Amino acid sequence: MSPKSLQRGNLSSPTMFLLLGFSSAYRAQVTLCLCFSLIYLVTVLGNLLIMTLVWLDAHLHSPMYFFLGHLSFLDICYSSVTLPKILGDSFSPQKTISFVGCITQIFFFLCFGGSECMLLAAMAYDRYLAICHPLHYPALMSRNMCHCLVAVSWMSGSFSSLTQAFLTARLPFCGSNMIDHLFCETPFLLKASCSPNAPLNKAALYALAGTIAMGSFLLTLVSYVHIIRAVLQKGAGTQRAFATCTSHLTVVSLFVGAGAVAYLVPHSSGSKEMDEVLALLYAIVTPMLNPIICSLRNSEVKGAIRKALRRGVLQM
Repeated sequence: MSPKSLQRGNLSSPTMFLLLGFSSAYRAQVTLCLCFSLIYLVTVLGNLLIMTLVWLDAHLHSPMYFFLGHLSFLDICYSSVTLPKILGDSFSPQKTISFVGCITQIFFFLCFGGSECMLLAAMAYDRYLAICHPLHYPALMSRNMCHCLVAVSWMSGSFSSLTQAFLTARLPFCGSNMIDHLFCETPFLLKASCSPNAPLNKAALYALAGTIAMGSFLLTLVSYVHIIRAVLQKGAGTQRAFATCTSHLTVVSLFVGAGAVAYLVPHSSGSKEMDEVLALLYAIVTPMLNPIICSLRNSEVKGAIRKALRRGVLQM
């Protein structure tokens, strides 16, 4: 084979990627599989419970719970992008993923993650209207407005993820097919790429991700600045209303905080364990914790759960 043809082959994208984020020890693989299986089960059942309660209980037919139901649906989709593949790789001798499968995983991971960021910002805006403009809240947060905010969240996440997946798919990898991570994610493919335009590609990819993440964070921050100001000025009535915001703030802190650190902090060869911990936090653990946080910090959700349990016991 001539040097030119070899060079062209080296600059092409590999057909398969090898994931290096797992321990090869059998006991560690068993432990990981059991932990991830439990997390996935809790994630799916917990979020399905929230979706069912919002759908069936008339007391939860309000904009706040409309957004919460969509958040639960996004959490199920978000965790389903990575966890089934991780579970399948737990005992696989060769933890591989095809190039098309890797780009597809990146697209859906970024799509659901970006949509969740924007939906969290929409939920913060909803709380701002409810607390700062309670008299005009029914008119401002109408059914059409709720559907528009959800549609904007989905479209923002889809457009950003489609662009990032397209740019990532065009990166050359010089024959390198190893990804030092648990699953396919843009920063680790950029790290493995040998593109001569790598700085430009990285700038474009991080600009898109940063626009979604920082944009939603700034919208959330502005909403809560106005909410806190209203709570301090108006007293006890708004303080009780502010109690509904604490669960949302906790979810935003976990999801956006861990994701921002993972995507905006430079990745070095000595931070593999930290990269994996952060990835597990925002990609796997947070979708599991969201329904738990929302149910424990919300009296209406807990009341709906008790009502459903009583109804089930009476039917039995």
